[in-house]
Amino acid sequence: MNPLRRQRKVKIVATLGPASESVDMIRRLFLAGADVFRLNMSHGSQAEIAERHARIRSVEAELGRPIGILADLQGPKLRVGTFARGSVPLEPGQSFRFDLNGAEGDAGRVSLPHPEIFAALKPGATLLVNDGKLRLKVVDCGPEHADTVVEVGGDISNRKGVNLPDVVLPLAALSAKDRSDLDFVCDLGVDWVALSFVQRAEDVFEARELIDKRAAIIAKIEKPAAVDAFAEILDAADGIMVARGDLGVELPVQALPPIQKRLVRTCRAAGKPVIVATQMLESMITSPMPTRAEVSDVATAIYEGADAVMLSAESAAGGYPIEAVSTMNNVAMSVESDEIYRQVIEAARTPARRGVSDAITVAAREVAETTQVKAICCFSHTGTTAILASRERPRVPIIALTPFWNTARRLTLCWGLHCVVTESVDRFKMAVVSAARAARTDGFANEEDRIVVTAGVPFNTPGSTNILRVALCNERAIFEGGAED
Repeated sequence: MNPLRRQRKVKIVATLGPASESVDMIRRLFLAGADVFRLNMSHGSQAEIAERHARIRSVEAELGRPIGILADLQGPKLRVGTFARGSVPLEPGQSFRFDLNGAEGDAGRVSLPHPEIFAALKPGATLLVNDGKLRLKVVDCGPEHADTVVEVGGDISNRKGVNLPDVVLPLAALSAKDRSDLDFVCDLGVDWVALSFVQRAEDVFEARELIDKRAAIIAKIEKPAAVDAFAEILDAADGIMVARGDLGVELPVQALPPIQKRLVRTCRAAGKPVIVATQMLESMITSPMPTRAEVSDVATAIYEGADAVMLSAESAAGGYPIEAVSTMNNVAMSVESDEIYRQVIEAARTPARRGVSDAITVAAREVAETTQVKAICCFSHTGTTAILASRERPRVPIIALTPFWNTARRLTLCWGLHCVVTESVDRFKMAVVSAARAARTDGFANEEDRIVVTAGVPFNTPGSTNILRVALCNERAIFEGGAED
């Protein structure tokens, strides 16, 4: 069995960090099943990020397979200031003030150095501190302070994060650090950029202008405001990450499963990749085995049809990064071999949008599933043709062929796509030849097998998929068959 050919359709995103940043570990993670590597801009200097990027590309060159790289921006993180004693206990019912005073905090107050928060707060709003472990309600506020009463107590300590689930803050999604990091990673050549704490479609538009076509955009859904504005954000972005960490802090935990299901299904209908992330195998940071609940969580995302599932600290800083990737890979293979999986996937399939490209990809899936076809082969310059095929979630493998490495790398995030960089062609017949070679070389078919080939003519025109051919994986048969030019 070819170790470079995945035996499952869902993709695995693995975060790099101190436990996994060597060339040897990156190679081992890829061979274990990681398809895309995440560079977390919240941890590590730009120089360290550049080293990780270079190591991924060296493994890519060694193995000859495209590898996706996702840079995840930190976003505008809101934090309290510091305390004279490092921390103080807060009891339910006591009063506590947040203000702009830079002095060290005590049992009655602490600095919250974000004037935009006070500008947006109103009495009755909730402040959550330290991932929601502490809950305080605003009783009075002004442009430089907020007086609160503690509802859920505990220790509050230096620089803990603050969440405001009831408030849409007048904050740009890109901080000064984000802007610097964004330009830096785009110049490095990452394939995807993830925007943290997106609240509105305008946040995506701002980033797109700065990126200037150098990378595709993932909008992270981790704020209630983003859930409310999801349709507009999805339309503006190239993909979505359901980031359940902060989202689970700002919303009741019982609200997360239906939100996740709805967002994944909406992304599938739109034909845009969606990643399910955060705490998927959290226990594997310190244990070589996951909990049964974690396995079920990963399986649920796969049953829903997510394009990718993601590891964070499990692969970046945990003691068992290879085991975590292998666990995800094995869970995915088990789920996807279940007939119920196909029933769920196909029951959730939405009608294609009107247009020739959509009709061709639907036809390709139907031909493949009603005949003895081994693979759907999509020849694409921009990736549009392959993404349309991925949207259909066919039963047979999808081979995405492109002459451009940057296109192949971006497509590694999309469900079911086996990405192949091939020679440039300007005739459909040669695209069929390239598809047949790739199918044979990577073990999808032999010369007696048939494949479906789709492409857009003229080439290099996004969304122009307009040709479908069923062909033998035999080059002589292709030429003798008189494929259209």
